[in-house]
Amino acid sequence: MSALRPPGLGPVIGHTTGTTSRLWIQAAEVKEDGVTLESSRRTVGVLGVLTGRASNLKVSRAYYFRLQREFDRTGTFVLGADVSLGRYHTDEADAKRLGLPFQAETAEPLTPNTEYRVRMATLSIDDPAPDDESIADVELARRLPPIDHVKHMLLGLDPSICETLLHTFPERGKVQDKLTFLLGSCRYPGLLWKAKEADKIFDPMQRMLAEGQFPERPRFSLMVGDQIYADTLNRLIPIGLADTYEEFQERYQSAYGSPNMRQLLKTAPTYMTLDDHEIEDNWSQDRLSDNGKHQLFNLAIGAYMSYQWSPGPRSWGRLLYYRFKCAGYPFFVLDTRTQRFKDQTGLPDNHLLGRPPIDPVHPGQLKRLLKWLSKQQANFGNVPKFVGCASVFAPNAMDERLDDPDPANWLTANAKRRDGSDSWPAYPLTRRAILDHIVGNNIQNVVFLTGDIHCANIAELRFAKGGRALDLRAFDITSSALYWPFPFANGDPNNYVHDSTLPKQRDPFPIDGGEMNYVAWAFTQEDNFCRISVDKRAARLDVTYHDTKGRPLPVADPSGTPITTHQLSLAPW
Repeated sequence: MSALRPPGLGPVIGHTTGTTSRLWIQAAEVKEDGVTLESSRRTVGVLGVLTGRASNLKVSRAYYFRLQREFDRTGTFVLGADVSLGRYHTDEADAKRLGLPFQAETAEPLTPNTEYRVRMATLSIDDPAPDDESIADVELARRLPPIDHVKHMLLGLDPSICETLLHTFPERGKVQDKLTFLLGSCRYPGLLWKAKEADKIFDPMQRMLAEGQFPERPRFSLMVGDQIYADTLNRLIPIGLADTYEEFQERYQSAYGSPNMRQLLKTAPTYMTLDDHEIEDNWSQDRLSDNGKHQLFNLAIGAYMSYQWSPGPRSWGRLLYYRFKCAGYPFFVLDTRTQRFKDQTGLPDNHLLGRPPIDPVHPGQLKRLLKWLSKQQANFGNVPKFVGCASVFAPNAMDERLDDPDPANWLTANAKRRDGSDSWPAYPLTRRAILDHIVGNNIQNVVFLTGDIHCANIAELRFAKGGRALDLRAFDITSSALYWPFPFANGDPNNYVHDSTLPKQRDPFPIDGGEMNYVAWAFTQEDNFCRISVDKRAARLDVTYHDTKGRPLPVADPSGTPITTHQLSLAPW
C-alpha cells in the first residue's frame, strides 16, 4: 500500500457555514522518490479530523475524496456534508455486485462556532484506465484500502504542511451583534527576486485571522479579483503572458505556494472572485469571436475553476457568482468578467452582468442580484447587504464621468470615453437597473466591496428625488492593491472623483425621478488590505486600512484629516 503524502498545495479553507466547511487540496508530484502523477496513477484525497492533546492526538473520523485529473488533480471535501468515497453505495444490491460490504453513511454535521483540527493528504494508486474514461465512486472504492487502515498515517505527517485549524461560523439565522472580515484585491506577482515582496502582506493578514477572540477576530477574507496576473506585463506584450495550460498552472502554483499566502489560505475561510488578470487585461466576452482568444479563455477559466472557484459556494451550479452568509450577514459575490458584453453599438447595449434574460426559467445574474436584495430587505430589514465586486461601483475616474447637467443625455454624454472604460461607466444600463431597484424598493445598507484600481478609498452614495434627499444608506469600500509596485503607472487619487456635485468633478447618475451623487475619501496607493467591522448596536461599519506590516494606515477623512478608522453610519437594524 502506498504511503500518504502531503498535498502539493493546501489545505485551503473555503466556503464555511455553522455546520459545514469546504476544504481543498492539490496533489503534489513527488519525483524524488520515484512517484510521478502520470495517467497511470490516480490520486485520492484523505482527510482526518483530529481530537485530543498534541501529545496524544487521535483521528476521530477520516474520509477519502476524489482529486480530479481534469481539474489539475485538485479536489474538495465538504466536512459536515459529504460522505466518504468508498463507504457510500447507492444500495445494498450495488454493493453486493461490487463485492463490497454495504455501509451507507450519513454525514455528521459540524457544530456551530467550534474549532476543528483537520489534516489532509493524498494517496496514489495504479489506474490503467485512459484519461478520457471516468469511473464511478463505488468502482474506485474497490481499489482503496479501508479508510481505518490508512487514517493513522495522518498522524505521522508534518502538521505545518498538512494541518488546518478551521472554525465554523456562528449558528445560522441569528444576526450577531458584530462581524469582522478582511478585504483585498490585486496581488501583482513580482518579478524575479521581487516575488517575496508580493507575498509580504499576507503575513499580517494571516496573523490577524488567527489571533484574538471573536467577534473582533476576523471570520474570513474576501479577495475581489486579480489573485493572479496571467499577463504579467501587458496582454499585448508576449513576455510573461500565460496562454498555455502549463503557464496558467504555474501562476496558481506560485501564488498559492508562496509561504505567507499558503498560511493565510489554511488559517480561515477565503472567498474569491475573478477579475481581468485571471484571464487577460480588460477582458470582455466579445473577444471570444477570435478563435485564439476562445482557447485562452477556456484555459484561464479551467484554471480559475480548479483553484479559486472550487473551494467556494456553489449557489447556482457551475456559474461563478454566488452568495453566502456569516453571522447572519448576507453576501452576494458578483462575476463581472465572464458575463460582461460590449456591443459595437456602444453604451446602450453593454451589459456587465450578462445579457437581459428572455427565458423566465433562467433569470441571469442581474435578476438574481436584484431578487436577492429584495429578499434580504423583506426578510431581515436593514441588515447590511454586502455585494462583492471586482469593479469599483463608485467613484468614477475623472475622464469617465457623465459630466452633463441634463439627465436626458445620460446615454450619450462623454459616450466614447465611457465606452472605453473597464468599469461601471461603460455599463450604464446595468448600473441604472441596480440603483433604480435600491431606490424603488427602499433597500437599506447596500455595501459594495471592490478592488481593481490600485487605489483604496471609501465612497458614500447619496440619492435624491424631486430635489429631496432620500434617507438611504449605501457605500462602496475599495481595497486595492495587496501588492502593486508601480504607483506612478495608475491609481493616482487625483484621477478619481471626490465629490460628484462639484463643478469640475460633476458626475451625477440618473435614477427614476432623480439622481445619485457620491463623495469619496480615504484614498491611498500604499499596498493595503482592509479590515471591516460591523457593529449592530451602533449601526455602523468601522473601516481600517492596513499596510504590509499590519499597521493601520492613516488616510484622510472627508474633511482631509488623516485618521486610521473610518466610521460609516448605517440605518439601524
